[in-house]
Amino acid sequence: MSMLNDKNVALYVTGSIAAYKSLYLTRLLVKAGAHVRVVMTPAAQAFVTPMSFQVLSKNSVLTSVFNGKTPTAVDHIELADWTDYAVVAPASADIIGKLANGIADDMASLTLMATTAPILVAPAMNEHMLNQPAVQRNLAALTADGVHFVAPGTGFLAEGYNGQGRLAEPETILAELQLLSRPKTVYTGKKVLVTAGGTRERIDPVRFITNDSSGKMGYALATELVARGADVTLISAPTKLAAPTGTHVVPVTTTEELAEAVTTHFPKADILVMAAAVADFRPKTSVTQKIKKTSDNDEMTLSLVKTTDILKTAATLKRPGQLTVGFAAETQNLIANATKKLTSKALDLLIANDVSQPGVGFNGDTNQVTILSKNKAPVTTALVSKTAVAGIIVDELERLVDSKEG
Repeated sequence: MSMLNDKNVALYVTGSIAAYKSLYLTRLLVKAGAHVRVVMTPAAQAFVTPMSFQVLSKNSVLTSVFNGKTPTAVDHIELADWTDYAVVAPASADIIGKLANGIADDMASLTLMATTAPILVAPAMNEHMLNQPAVQRNLAALTADGVHFVAPGTGFLAEGYNGQGRLAEPETILAELQLLSRPKTVYTGKKVLVTAGGTRERIDPVRFITNDSSGKMGYALATELVARGADVTLISAPTKLAAPTGTHVVPVTTTEELAEAVTTHFPKADILVMAAAVADFRPKTSVTQKIKKTSDNDEMTLSLVKTTDILKTAATLKRPGQLTVGFAAETQNLIANATKKLTSKALDLLIANDVSQPGVGFNGDTNQVTILSKNKAPVTTALVSKTAVAGIIVDELERLVDSKEG
């Protein structure tokens, strides 16, 4: 069920050519189960008609302070009190300036000024306007006031050239609103660092050592943690996956880059989830030109050296209250090897899987894991989707978060 189901969403449409996108956003909100009421500024009506929004929302559209359609109520106060979430999309420089400076001179600004519900603003304007110091000051002031933003995109603008300032796509705005509407959990406000994907170690410009990791398990964990309210930073080695909505992505390629990113971000995190498949060895030397096959070299010897043990490094940085989760991909002696790693790396949770089994581990959509922790019997899942496994892991981790706070 959508987190917006049966929620009251007030959509404010202001003067921008991007106003047409708000029609589709209205449709998406209704499909998500929200009750939608639309407010339009006079400038917005120059681009899209109120009737279009009325048909899609199944509610009358407010356009004037003096509509007088509800004699028993003050229209803007009634709507403000009705609102669970307010969305301003597109948000012009004008409405942003009014909100930041307490100006209420039309139905949109007047109602927003009376709204105590969370407000999500999706700016849309020319790049030069967006970068004006006055607009940037207003955006900073609203951020300090607790207003939430959907960053504008970069692309082809109405003026006929590429630049920043395009209204975020309706699907992106909906996703951000769904994140905003998440119920509070033990993860709310927690900073979680998740690593994912398989690192690559260069041999030459066209060859590298890597593994079969697709990144799906780490991405599923990041998605689940975001859904439960965590502030997730995703350190991602190369994958073919789209970044989960709501995560802060730090791209890396090599094990050393991953180690550096973890070392940088872990001190600020509450939880580290090391789901990345890290190369244990790298070439001792990496050449700058492609190694050519010739008639004289029927064989080639490749010297390898160990890479940084990231979990071991994290253990030395770990402070009281932090939790660390590791993964162990094994092909034999699963529990014995995993238990040893749990202890030697000072982990709070160890997720072990036997990647020699069909449907388990690298590059697939399913997984079966055994979850180990101190003073608790191992928990073994069935062979299920990686999304389901992520939910089980996050449930087990939640128990540890609770115990740390208890």
